[in-house]
Amino acid sequence: MTTQNLSGKVALIQGGSRGIGAAIVKRLAAQGAAVAFTYVSSAAKAEALQNSVISEGGKALAIHADSADAAAIRSAVNATVETFGRLDILVNNAGVLAVGPLEDFSLEDFDRTLAINVRSVFVATQEAARHMGEGGRIINIGSTNADRMPFAGGGPYAMSKSALVGLTKGLARDLGPRGITINNVQPGPVDTDMNPASGDFAESLIGFMAVGRYGHVEEIASFVAYLVGPEAGYITGASLTIDGGFGA
Repeated sequence: MTTQNLSGKVALIQGGSRGIGAAIVKRLAAQGAAVAFTYVSSAAKAEALQNSVISEGGKALAIHADSADAAAIRSAVNATVETFGRLDILVNNAGVLAVGPLEDFSLEDFDRTLAINVRSVFVATQEAARHMGEGGRIINIGSTNADRMPFAGGGPYAMSKSALVGLTKGLARDLGPRGITINNVQPGPVDTDMNPASGDFAESLIGFMAVGRYGHVEEIASFVAYLVGPEAGYITGASLTIDGGFGA
């Protein structure tokens, strides 16, 4: 049974219309939080998710915002506060994965990887922190690839996720005196429409997992829910891996 330990809290999930982000939206709403989330291209999925939360008695707000656009991120934070009156939880889940041979990897893909996977985290955290008080919670969704990249072509992606490790540690020092925690959750391969647990690529990755399977989005969401809850106030600046033993 899901507890209502987030009742009265307001959360913003950056990149929340599908996959891990949507699972986090559902989980935090089920635990009593009012939840806003951003999306870029999945308008129908975003509307369906918003309506689903509302139909179950929760509060939700879908916000169109490109995480590559700093102004759009700031606007999303402010829209959340204007709609729900406060902001207690930020989950930075927006991310892109560009993979390709070193010789062919374009600077455009490199810059977009940094803009969405790293810069958007800083911008959203900077803006959200202006509205958060004691007990605020920030979660960055990184990747186990920060520690292990077992195939060629993923250097820029691994670099972007490694950057979150240092950013999280540094920001923990800025936010800690204000009673705000920030942590970096590092999932391994998770079954989503972007990375389904089937096909040739999945078969090659499953061999790296100690448990022999892909993760489920609900498993990541439950981990995030704990970290943003009242019992996790002594955890900050940490990079916490949930990868089925991918990096073991």
